[in-house]
Amino acid sequence: MTPDPPAGPLRVVLADDQDLVRAGFRVILGTEEGIEVVGEAGDGAEAVELVARLRPDVVLMDVQMPRVDGLEATRRILGSDSTAKVVILTTFDREDYLFEALRAGASGFLLKNASPEDLVESVRVVARGDALLSPEVTRRVIARFNTPAAPAPGRRPPELTDREYEVLVELAKGASNTEIAHALHLGETTVKTHVSRVLNKLGLRDRTHAVVYAYEQGIVAPGGA
Repeated sequence: MTPDPPAGPLRVVLADDQDLVRAGFRVILGTEEGIEVVGEAGDGAEAVELVARLRPDVVLMDVQMPRVDGLEATRRILGSDSTAKVVILTTFDREDYLFEALRAGASGFLLKNASPEDLVESVRVVARGDALLSPEVTRRVIARFNTPAAPAPGRRPPELTDREYEVLVELAKGASNTEIAHALHLGETTVKTHVSRVLNKLGLRDRTHAVVYAYEQGIVAPGGA
């Protein structure tokens, strides 16, 4: 099931090989009520060790770091018993990084030139269990790596009802709750409930990983970009 958000201050680990970048993030987050930076790592290997020891709620993870890069560090962290959510931070606006980060289990992707407000919001969003990707960005992933199609016959996961499967297909198109409600003639509150059930039943971290799941399971058809 999707975990409840932390009750106390959100504990954050910063992982970036540039001291000035970490210092800037620390200053921004340190001024926010309810957020505490509990550790800093200069490479991916150190980040994995810190997460295991400090048990943070959120990790802000650079992609290009020495020894172990951010994508591999994310795989190791999320392949362990950690409940931390990972936000990938990079200066590179590249779909391959984005898709690989999602496949590694990251809950979000944020460019380093994002505003301080966006940085703070990213921590709060992923700590709530939501995905840090707008439908527009999700569509970019889909456009680059696969083309959603009609539901493949016999592909419905047995855990899901017919309606939940329809919601999963819409999620795989990068649809927002409002768009799903319009497409399926449902209320937005009902859609939110169905989305939550889909994620819980399939053991997915968030709606963005529902896109990855649908692609990998053949619920949406692969195609060229």
